Amino acid sequence: MKIDYSKFYPLLTDTPLAPWSKLLPERIAHGLRPERHGLLPQWEEVLAQLPDLEPSSVDLKNEVRVVGELDPQLEAQLKTFHPWRKGPYHIHGVDIDTEWRSDWKWDRVRPHLQPLANRTILDVGCGNGYHGWRMVGEGAKLVIGVDPSPMFICQFFAMKHFIQNPRAWVLPLGIEDVPHTARAFDTVFSMGVLYHRKSPLDHIEQLKSFLRPGGELVIETLVVDGPEGYTLTPNGRYAKMRNVWFIPTVKTLEYWVQRCGLKEIRVVDINTTSTAEQRSTEWMTFDSLPTFLDPSDPTQSIEGLPAPKRAVVIATA
Repeated sequence: MKIDYSKFYPLLTDTPLAPWSKLLPERIAHGLRPERHGLLPQWEEVLAQLPDLEPSSVDLKNEVRVVGELDPQLEAQLKTFHPWRKGPYHIHGVDIDTEWRSDWKWDRVRPHLQPLANRTILDVGCGNGYHGWRMVGEGAKLVIGVDPSPMFICQFFAMKHFIQNPRAWVLPLGIEDVPHTARAFDTVFSMGVLYHRKSPLDHIEQLKSFLRPGGELVIETLVVDGPEGYTLTPNGRYAKMRNVWFIPTVKTLEYWVQRCGLKEIRVVDINTTSTAEQRSTEWMTFDSLPTFLDPSDPTQSIEGLPAPKRAVVIATA
């Protein structure tokens, strides 16, 4: 397996995204230039050495599991792409126990979505593409994820090598590289991104611009308790994260979405992140949520701010 998008571009033919496909080769090459990450050549070498294993079954509906023959080198090869943050994956007998139990988040979100069958979907800030595989498991026609991290791109192509499904792709791009006028997507996801944006309303406006009329927007983000109008602006780090700008209350989040012109706004889930859902593992050995919290009061972050709580809001364009 190598990082190869040649089978992706034809999927955009005869779609509103066809003009975008002419720009993508240059932008993708720019996103994967060697200076983006010092380990990129090593990762590409490991991708090229992954064994060709024929799966006996692939399950993307209930989990991401590929069943088939074993290879004694596979676990070590996949650990080359450490840290694995989104998952879990079960690949030819190797269980990738990722930092996040992203399947738990998916189980909370999925029942509230418009049916994904035959939809064209955009997943902004998708990481290694875990949720995209689950969307394909729900029957999505095409899932395009964008994330600028070369490591996540390599993790995605490692999984694609074994899953062998042409309907999910992750591009080494940011949201600014997606055409705003195409209105080409039936569903747009932004999960774990909004609080990293310096202008959250501009982000919501961008997401809306990708949707066809009647399409569905799904935003999952950090929230805090409080009244409409209140937003926490951390002075410095939040839960050891440097780039957290605005954390709204649920009512403020709803108001932001409404101000951006979306309709049928529903808050479908509010969940305090637990140390069972986000933690260090042998596949992500760095610090994680248990060290981001005040050891004497887990309702507070290490900085003395409210501990991470997340909400999911769904709206219609």
